[in-house]
Amino acid sequence: MEVKNFVVWDYVVFAALFIISSGIGVFFAIKERKKMTSTEFLVGGRQMSFGPVALSLTASFMSAVTVLGAPSEVYRFGASFLIFMIPYACVIILTSELFLPVFYRSGITSTYEYLQLRFNKPVRYAATVIYIVQTILYTGVVVYAPALALNQVTGFDLWGSVFATGIICTFYCTLGGLKAVVWTDAFQMVVMIVGFLTVLIRGSAQTGGFHNVLEHSLNGSRLDMFDFDVDPLRRHTIWTIVIGGTFTWLGIYGVNQSTIQRCISCKTEKHAKLALYFNLLGLWIILVCAVFSGLIMYTYFKDCDPWTSGIISAPDQLMPYFVMEIFATMPGLPGLFVACAFSGTLSTVAASINALATVTFEDFIKSFFPHLSGKLSTWISKGLCILFGVMCTSMAVAASLMGSVVQSALSIHGMCGGPMLGLFFLGIVFPFVNWQGALGGLLTGITLSFWVAVGAFIYPAPNSKTWPLPLSTEQCIPSNVTKSVPPVLSSRPALADIWYSLSYLYYSAVGCLGCIAAGVIISFITGHQKGKDIQPLLIRPVCNLFCFWSKKYKTLCWCGVQHDNETEQENLEDGNTWKQGAESVSQNGLRQESLVHIPGYDPKDKSYNNPAFENVTHF
Repeated sequence: MEVKNFVVWDYVVFAALFIISSGIGVFFAIKERKKMTSTEFLVGGRQMSFGPVALSLTASFMSAVTVLGAPSEVYRFGASFLIFMIPYACVIILTSELFLPVFYRSGITSTYEYLQLRFNKPVRYAATVIYIVQTILYTGVVVYAPALALNQVTGFDLWGSVFATGIICTFYCTLGGLKAVVWTDAFQMVVMIVGFLTVLIRGSAQTGGFHNVLEHSLNGSRLDMFDFDVDPLRRHTIWTIVIGGTFTWLGIYGVNQSTIQRCISCKTEKHAKLALYFNLLGLWIILVCAVFSGLIMYTYFKDCDPWTSGIISAPDQLMPYFVMEIFATMPGLPGLFVACAFSGTLSTVAASINALATVTFEDFIKSFFPHLSGKLSTWISKGLCILFGVMCTSMAVAASLMGSVVQSALSIHGMCGGPMLGLFFLGIVFPFVNWQGALGGLLTGITLSFWVAVGAFIYPAPNSKTWPLPLSTEQCIPSNVTKSVPPVLSSRPALADIWYSLSYLYYSAVGCLGCIAAGVIISFITGHQKGKDIQPLLIRPVCNLFCFWSKKYKTLCWCGVQHDNETEQENLEDGNTWKQGAESVSQNGLRQESLVHIPGYDPKDKSYNNPAFENVTHF
């Protein structure tokens, strides 16, 4: 393959992204230097507004995985990727109405602090360790995959871009904390949209306009989106995307520290919800841009597919190769697209580093050393940012073995995020589940999801379930590249064509449902949790939706939790404080350690304000 190298203007545009991102970190480090406590550093003083938080949420999860991977998916498998708009909407609604109120009102900093309040410390620590492993793995994919694709197509230095990403993210995370991360994400979100728009405008002009693009996409079966086949082994159908995608993204959004940390940094619960809903609009915009980029790319290469012809070696290189083709005579614009791709990488890596530092500090260091001074806490938080910056960058080396960018990223989230989602469902929705059920359910969910995912990695699904749509090489110039033929395995276990061939989007559902089922069963076997020992704000009475006609049945479903909404509302409006009962003892004989929380309810705004949760009382 002929590598088309960057020119000076491409490097200038790309370098500007890193300079501005670093500058934002320096700005907040100087601005906040006199009041930089650990709370200010990790959650922005809980005074953020919804606008920048919404942009930050979108940028953090619409990473280079989306910029490079989603157009490639559309190019090869069609525009069914657009159906992800439905699970995105379901996820945002569930997050804002089910999970966020519980996390926000309990005044936590780490999402996993909730698990200690609801269950006990061992459950909290187990979940935190799993989250740390998941995030480091995912960040490795996000850093390495785009760097490799850009290196092989544009000649952009592979390890130079990997280490530059890690160093810059660690730099502005360490200096400016969450505020620097949020505002840098907002800037990088703008860069991503501008990058996509330049590709859409130039690409549509090169292919005869959007009407021509839609016509050729229709003829090439790229617009056949609605496949209602219920076969769970099919890679993408409407069911795998809607059901599997909802479970996968709910694990990413609903209970992920990176998301919740931004939401609880907002000054009111209303601002936090607005951030989520405006973020949904951003998700849709980026998704539509990615889908149309894929359709334009298909129209451009419809007679000569660079992947099957051997011009490029991996599908993830399609988008960079396309960009270098259409902007060959326009210096600087290829650099803008690379800046677009790396904006997604920077925002995701920065969010991951900040979230990892937060959970490690709150769940481990603060638990073992509760009386640290504010200054020392801030320095420890900064040291953790540096540590995880190094670890995430180093993890990029292992990501080369993980295959497709989108599939790898979502598989990692499914393997770890699904069981975690199930664990929080057990805590919030099922009042009778005890700590044994929670821990047993988590281990069961992890075992099931890793079993199917690792099995799929060793024994890939049959081509009939994952084969892309037809691609033509009729008008390609003969290439000297010899395509390697994957080895044919002589024997496959019986599970290989059934269990291991399950669509990767169902990994999260397997882990989540397995966790819930095991948790419920173990809780009844070991003696279910008594509702009177659970504080009402730790449970979300979703049964009210299904038992609205009968107060008796609603009370029965609360399992003894004193979840009288009217009484709770009156107490909040009267300014009564909510305290976790110190006398309650968990069934393992350990005393439940808890925090004193004061959820500030504003009756005029009908929302909850973030009070200063600085004082921690251990019982």
